[in-house]
Amino acid sequence: MGKGRKALKTLGYAWGIGGVVLLLGFAVFRLFPMAVELSAFELTQLQWLLLGLSVICMAYAEGYRGFHLAFAPRVVARASYLGDNPRPLFVLLAPVFCMGYIHATRRRQLTSFGVTTMIICFVLIVRLLPQPWRGIVDAGVVTGLALGIASIVYFLLLGLRFPERPRVAIDLPE
Repeated sequence: MGKGRKALKTLGYAWGIGGVVLLLGFAVFRLFPMAVELSAFELTQLQWLLLGLSVICMAYAEGYRGFHLAFAPRVVARASYLGDNPRPLFVLLAPVFCMGYIHATRRRQLTSFGVTTMIICFVLIVRLLPQPWRGIVDAGVVTGLALGIASIVYFLLLGLRFPERPRVAIDLPE
């Protein structure tokens, strides 16, 4: 294998996973100050309860069910596929490839775009909330996203340590 092809393989793999982690990290970076701003408020018992529920529910629904069980292993598996089968355009667009927006089954693409649309609508609605309510929601979202990043790193390390282990469905087109 030539040096250029090997570099393309490594770049596709690293840019795919790294780009997704950067995207999620940017979201955490943007939302974290809103969650921290909660410390400036004297929360009622109801608000404390809702903050706890927001963090727990988002950790479970977004962090564990959404990211750890589905999104994170698929991102790493698609990055691994891209590393094994690099095409220059897919390597250039590796993060969107790994998220299933391109070169995926129709169902995967519709799911990816549908989830993204739902998230955008949710973000626009939450932006309308005054503090401390916005911070309560954002604290949960930050928790879920942080767990998502940790899950991607976990599956990355697992894949590097055990490259022969069975992979998740990566939903490639026929």
